[in-house]
Amino acid sequence: MDREVIIPEEMREIVARAGYAPAVKVGDTIYVVGQVGRTSDLQVIEDPQKQFRALWENLRIVLAAADCTFDDVVEMTSYHVEMSKHMDIFRTAKNEVFPKGTYAWTRIGVSELAHPGLLAEVKCVAVKR
Repeated sequence: MDREVIIPEEMREIVARAGYAPAVKVGDTIYVVGQVGRTSDLQVIEDPQKQFRALWENLRIVLAAADCTFDDVVEMTSYHVEMSKHMDIFRTAKNEVFPKGTYAWTRIGVSELAHPGLLAEVKCVAVKR
């Protein structure tokens, strides 16, 4: 089965720097790499609420580039630094944009992510309807 690399225009810089695709589409399934809360110029956002909102916006951008929405997500894994400290803020930001109860979700606490200051990362699998 053919696969299609998904690279939103807004993420060309991270692809050039990091060398990986934001998503890969195989058939009707889209595998989205972990998204984090950074600015378009790749700076980590310090405020947890703003960082989490940016994370969900970055995920939305990748899904849209694959002609999908949050409604198409079937499985999601989130990784959290200091999970108990930030989960309420994270969940509130998620619930502002993401439909409840339509996907499988695993949450994992970690000691650190790729860059200092990142508090969460979310990867997911979507199936285009």
